[in-house]
Amino acid sequence: MAVQQLHFGRTKSVVKRSKKYLEEALYVRLFREGSSEVSVRHQLNQFLKSNERVYKWEVGNNFKRVFERKVYYPKRVYKWEVGDTLKKLRERKLYYPALKLSETMAKRGMNQTVSDQAIHLDLVAKSRGIAAGENYFIDLPESSKNHLCYGALLNCYCKELMTEKAEALMEKMKELNLPLSSMPYNSLMTLYTKTGLPEKIPAIIQEMKASHIMLDSYTYNVWMRALAAVNDIAGVERVIDEMKRDGRVAGDWTTYSNLASIYVDAGLFEKAENALKELEKRNACRDLSAYQFLITLYGRTGKLLEVYRVWRSLRLAFPKTANISYLNMIQALVNLNDLPGAEKCFREWESGRSTYDIRIANALIGAYAKEGLLEKAEKLKERARRSGAKPNAKTWEIFLDYYLKNGNFKLAVDCVANAISVGRGDGRKWVPSSVIVSSLMGHFEQVKDVDGAEGFLEILNKAVENAGAEVFESLIRTYAAAGRTSPVIRRRLKMENVEVNETCLKLLETICVQ
Repeated sequence: MAVQQLHFGRTKSVVKRSKKYLEEALYVRLFREGSSEVSVRHQLNQFLKSNERVYKWEVGNNFKRVFERKVYYPKRVYKWEVGDTLKKLRERKLYYPALKLSETMAKRGMNQTVSDQAIHLDLVAKSRGIAAGENYFIDLPESSKNHLCYGALLNCYCKELMTEKAEALMEKMKELNLPLSSMPYNSLMTLYTKTGLPEKIPAIIQEMKASHIMLDSYTYNVWMRALAAVNDIAGVERVIDEMKRDGRVAGDWTTYSNLASIYVDAGLFEKAENALKELEKRNACRDLSAYQFLITLYGRTGKLLEVYRVWRSLRLAFPKTANISYLNMIQALVNLNDLPGAEKCFREWESGRSTYDIRIANALIGAYAKEGLLEKAEKLKERARRSGAKPNAKTWEIFLDYYLKNGNFKLAVDCVANAISVGRGDGRKWVPSSVIVSSLMGHFEQVKDVDGAEGFLEILNKAVENAGAEVFESLIRTYAAAGRTSPVIRRRLKMENVEVNETCLKLLETICVQ
C-alpha cells in the first residue's frame, strides 16, 4: 500500500513523486547558498513568496485610481518534508527561520499534531523568549497539554537555567500523572550540571530507578559528567560498568566520546586513548560528529598522527567535506602547533569551497596573530573579504587581542568599534569584556588622554546602555590626571544613574567647575 501524505488538504502518493521533485527538496533549497542565518532567511523568504501573483485594477472614470493586491500561491511541499526541514534547521540552531516556516505552514492549513505543537513551543521560546513560549503553552487547547508540550516547556526552562520554574513544572507533571520518560529527567540533570549542582543528580538517578524509568545513553552520559565534576573518576568507571551489566542500553559512540573527554580533562591520556579506540569501533554508521570528536580529542592528547589518520577516514567517508569539518581539523592542527599543516588544509578547503566561510579563515588568522605574523593575518582577512566573507566580530576580536598585547591601543579601539558595528551573527550585540574595557580605560588614564577615553566611551555606549561605575571612575581619574575640567560630568552621572566612590566624588569638586 502506498504511503499517503497530506498536501494542503489533498492526498498524494509519495512513491509517485517525480525525480525532479525529489531533487528539489525544501531543505536543499534553503541551504543552497550555505547554512548562515542570513542566506537561509533569504532562501526561505524566496520560497514563501514563490508563485507570487500581482492583480491590478482601475476604479473611476475621470479620476482613475489603481489598486494592487498580491496573492501568494504556495509551491508544492509535503508535511513530512516540512518536518524534516524543521529538524535540520533546529540542528543548526536556525530557530528564527524554523519558526517562520512552522507558522506559515500552520496558517496555510497544514495540520499540526501535538508533537508539532511541542516543537513549535520550543521554537517560539528560543526565537522570542521564554515569556512568549509560556504564552503559547497557556493558549494551547487542554487536549494538547500532554507530556510532549509539558516536556518542551520544561526543556526551555532548563536551557535558560531557570531552576525554580523547572523544578515546579516537573512536580506539576508528576501530579498530573503524565507518562514520564527519561527525557524530562535528562533535561533537569543537564540543568543541575550547568548550574554547578552535580550533587543533585544521584538522587534523580535513584528516583528514575524507583519509578522503573529506563536510563538511556544520554542519562548515563550526564551521570558520568556529574561524577567527573566532583573528580570521582572511579565513580565514572562504575557507571560504565553498570551500563554494561544492565544490557538494555548499549553504549554508543557518544558514551565513549564522553568518557574519553573526561579522561583527557583528568590528564589520564592512556585511558583516554583506549576510550577513543572503543569510540572508533562503535562508529560503524560513520557519523560525522564522531569523526570530529575523534579529531578534537586525539588533538587534546597530543597525537598528531592519529589526528591525520582520522581526517583521512573522514574524507573517505565524506568526499564532499563540510565546512565545519575543515574548521574542526584546522583548529586541531593549530592547537598542536602544526601551522604548515593547518595552512595546507586551509588551501585544500579554499580550492574546493562553494561558499567562503569566515570562521575557517578566522581559525588561521588567529594562529597567525598568536605567532606574531600580523602581515599574514591582515592579508588573509583581506583575501576573505574579497571573496565575499566580511570580517565578523570574532575576526576583530583576534586583531583586538593582538593589538592590546602589543600596546597599539589606537588600533585596538578601532577593532572594538568594528566588532560592535558588525555585531554577532545571531543578531545580538557584541559587547567587549570587562577586561578589555578596563585595559583600554587604564591606558587612557595612564597617558592622561581625556579625548581618547571620551572617544572610547562614545563607542562603548553603542553596545551597552550603562557603562558602569568603574568606567566613569576611570574617566574621572583621567580628567584629574590631565588637569582637565568638565562641568557636565555630574549631570552625566545622574543621567546614567551611576554612583562613584568617595575618592572620585572629591575629584569631581575640582573637575566640575563652571
